[in-house]
Amino acid sequence: MKIDKRTGRSVLLAASIGVTAALVLAACSASGTSPAPQAPSTADVDAAAAAALPAKYKDAGTIKVASDIPFPPMEMFDDNQVLTGFDYDLAQAIGARLGVTMELQTQAFDSIIPSLQSGKHDVIMSGMNDTPERQKTIDFVDYFHAGFSILVPAGNPGKIATVLDLCGKDVAVQKATVQAEILRGYDAECTAAGSGPMKIAELPLETDVQTAVRSGKAIADVVDSAVASYAAQTAGGGKLFEVVRDPANPAGYNPVYTGIGVLKKDSGLSQALLLALQAVVADGSYAEILKKYDMGDYAVDAAGLNLGS
Repeated sequence: MKIDKRTGRSVLLAASIGVTAALVLAACSASGTSPAPQAPSTADVDAAAAAALPAKYKDAGTIKVASDIPFPPMEMFDDNQVLTGFDYDLAQAIGARLGVTMELQTQAFDSIIPSLQSGKHDVIMSGMNDTPERQKTIDFVDYFHAGFSILVPAGNPGKIATVLDLCGKDVAVQKATVQAEILRGYDAECTAAGSGPMKIAELPLETDVQTAVRSGKAIADVVDSAVASYAAQTAGGGKLFEVVRDPANPAGYNPVYTGIGVLKKDSGLSQALLLALQAVVADGSYAEILKKYDMGDYAVDAAGLNLGS
């Protein structure tokens, strides 16, 4: 069974893209600010990608991107409340190759696909998993490949080594994620082992989940591997959490692809985005962005469409 690393998250604020700034974990309750988007330099344009872009986006000069902000390190605010993150940086690189601005706008994740269907946004770029179920509605231009990890308090006081060590224990996940469904899939194994099923608490925000772990209300947080790694590295100066390293699953459990979501009727836009992403990979920008956020382990071998089939 594959895991969906993203959730239904509440809208915190509306935000448009700004200049990339220093990477810092920002408080989720703060309001973000950002300067007006700047037009990309013509020197960065990839001729093939720009030629493939449908005229309506060329004429508008902007592609409106639905993004559930914040979700560090994919999309977040720095200490000056300027938008940054892996998705943000990659969106800017893709937009530059297309010769348009990729404008990230906050949208609650549980209504993010309807925001495309209503015409409010053009694409989704929000750490969204490419799953067969979602492919019934949208296509994916895939740019990331990762699983989920177990985040525990520093020192791992519960001595958690694998996912089955969570059996019978209090575990927290973000509400509306597939993590909860995946963990419940271990009920039979947990019961057979004599520990009983995991006691799963679903909380509104990832920050709420981490608070539950810090306070001892939950023994672990089960979350996207990139998010777990970032929290372990940055929260409390890197002193609050650690990631359980399961030798049998070094890249995390149930790895899946993540992609840019595009309505199936907008196949021309999907093709242009794919060509732009391929250009970003070819010129080394993709590797640089991954390195900036210490996420090289989650690189795709090659950009593609609907790789999660």
